[in-house]
Amino acid sequence: MSSPLREPAFARLWVAGLFAETAEWMLQVALPVFIYQATGSAGSTALTMIAGILPMVLLSPVAGLLADRYDRRLLLCVVCFAQAAVALPLLVSGGGLVYLVMMAQSALASLFEPARNALVPALVGEAGVTAANGLMGMNSSVARLAGSSLGGVVLGFAGLGWVVTAYLVLLVLAGAMLVPRFAVGARGVVGWSGWLDGLTDVARSPVLRLTAAVTVLMSVAQGMFLVLFVVFVTGPLGGGEAEVGLLRGVQAVGGFAAGVAVATVARRVLPARLLGWGTIALGLLSLATWNGPAVSTALAVYIGLFAAAGAPGVATGSGLFSLLQQETGPDRLGRVSSTFFAGMAAFQALGMLAAGVLVGRLGLSGLLDLQATLYVAAGVLTLIGLRRRMATVEVCPASTPPATST
Repeated sequence: MSSPLREPAFARLWVAGLFAETAEWMLQVALPVFIYQATGSAGSTALTMIAGILPMVLLSPVAGLLADRYDRRLLLCVVCFAQAAVALPLLVSGGGLVYLVMMAQSALASLFEPARNALVPALVGEAGVTAANGLMGMNSSVARLAGSSLGGVVLGFAGLGWVVTAYLVLLVLAGAMLVPRFAVGARGVVGWSGWLDGLTDVARSPVLRLTAAVTVLMSVAQGMFLVLFVVFVTGPLGGGEAEVGLLRGVQAVGGFAAGVAVATVARRVLPARLLGWGTIALGLLSLATWNGPAVSTALAVYIGLFAAAGAPGVATGSGLFSLLQQETGPDRLGRVSSTFFAGMAAFQALGMLAAGVLVGRLGLSGLLDLQATLYVAAGVLTLIGLRRRMATVEVCPASTPPATST
């Protein structure tokens, strides 16, 4: 089986995604820091994060409908150029414009991810989606490492204007990669009344219902991590801003390695197994990390642990998206994908709020263990709940069409 990158259309989508995600990480890192430096207010900084989540949740039904109704390549291309356009005012002024730009960027990003996820099977075929998603996961790891680093460094040395300039250049490059047409078959016309069909499809499919439950557990755990990670590094580990940035960034190392592995040697592993064992591994690594200070607080130990944690994170994401792509009809994949992306954002926000409220009541140690246990529970639920589905696919893979096709 050849690499998905041998397919020119997928290769262009892959490169465009790398540019777009790197740009997004630059702005996600730079804007909250810029607001905090300008206002000295943690509350104002939190508002920028909320501004980056809320539109994604609210616009989910529309995003999925657009991804299923229109040319997905063209939609992705327009989104890249539109994101560049709405960031232009930051070249002139910051201040209150930052919140508006963050909301606009989030709204447009809510269109990007479902369309890209729905386009992958059309470019590589169902047999190639696991390898393709592994490559996408590798992209995300590289983009996070490069974009986060560039966002902070450029902001510190040159100011917000140069961050925005680099952001614009990357998005224009991404859009340019998507200008040539993709040779994909036409889809049926989707009516505007079908904007909630993503929720309907999830409710009707036992596989998607269970996957949604697993996604809720994972998303709450991830939201808790985003809050508790900083408290853990600056508290039990005795670190500062530099250690927070280093340990957050090294996860990309394991993610890159896992992306390569999923795209090559593990491409035939069933998506449900990647999802199940990936979340279990992530939970167990998290338990080892959170309880590590009882043995050692040496920074090198945690560099290794956090780098290792990036690997099951990418395996989990590859398994989840491959499962959605294989279980959903091509004409409805945009709406199902957007439903999952919105759920991830919403329950991550819930996890962040819960961690912030409960850390003072339950204590850091107990809450960290709970966060890790949620990942283990998600993995066990996947492997038990989808065991019949996996057995059917292994025995007779040709007889398992997408569950929600019409």
